[in-house]
Amino acid sequence: MLINTTTAIPSSEITPQEKFLSRRGFLAGAAAVAGAGVIAPQGLWGATKLQTTPGKFSLSETPTPLKKAISYNNFYEYGVDKGDPAANAHRLKPRPWTVQVEGQIQKPLTFDIDTIMNYRPLEDRVYRFRCVEAWSMVIPWVGYSFSEFVKACNPLPSARYIQFISLADRKQMDLPDSAGISWPYSEGLRMDEAMHPLTLLTFGSYGQTLENQQGAPIRIIIPWKYGFKSAKSIVKIRFLDKQPHTSWNDLAPTEYGFYANVNPQHNHPRWSQANERKIDASLFPRTVPTLPFNGYGNEVAGLYSGMDLHKNY
Repeated sequence: MLINTTTAIPSSEITPQEKFLSRRGFLAGAAAVAGAGVIAPQGLWGATKLQTTPGKFSLSETPTPLKKAISYNNFYEYGVDKGDPAANAHRLKPRPWTVQVEGQIQKPLTFDIDTIMNYRPLEDRVYRFRCVEAWSMVIPWVGYSFSEFVKACNPLPSARYIQFISLADRKQMDLPDSAGISWPYSEGLRMDEAMHPLTLLTFGSYGQTLENQQGAPIRIIIPWKYGFKSAKSIVKIRFLDKQPHTSWNDLAPTEYGFYANVNPQHNHPRWSQANERKIDASLFPRTVPTLPFNGYGNEVAGLYSGMDLHKNY
């Protein structure tokens, strides 16, 4: 159930960190990595606690334990196996960091990460996160609506799409050829999708700065879409008048559509999307039915009124 609340429990209080292993022990046993930090006293794994306020939108679901959320990741810049990002992303240097903004705007802009992070109050938002591979988590993210940042960029009326470009630096990343991706990683949204209040410019999770393997120090989260749409470690944002090229859509257009809305009635060519493996506190993932738009249909279905969601998958 999606709730609009001002009394939600801050994400930093959802998963008591003392229950988890030390950073050194966890690295040895499950391959985790330190994140970035600039705001408050440093927590476990090198992440830094953030000053947050209860978000406008949150789920009334129990989040996935932090330990699982930061050890089972897709971040192909650091390898194609689920444990590779946690094992290898320690090379990422999330400070200093800048984001360039260009394209259909009044003038090109460059922001440092702390300016972007402090532009609006940071909110705790507990969202469902559904991977196209048919597994899911519930994550308490930290950020603010991307639409707020868009307004600061002064886009022109001709801007109809937004493209996100991720870091591609072989000094900090593996960028494996086996991923099949033409680096840098690219993703994109239609402007009305980007401006929806659920679209989150994200700087943290579980009340802390993002771990490196989660896409530190800045990523986008679109909770009604498959996770590959949520670009990580963003270094460039482009406002465009035409639909941009995106990495997975370019690589395998019959499998990964530009829209990538969670749709249990539209199967991936190699597996069903009707159900998902929910990663939670249970020893093994539970199989549960997948919800249209990942459960956010009441909020976002109107964006696609009149569209054939099998053709626009």
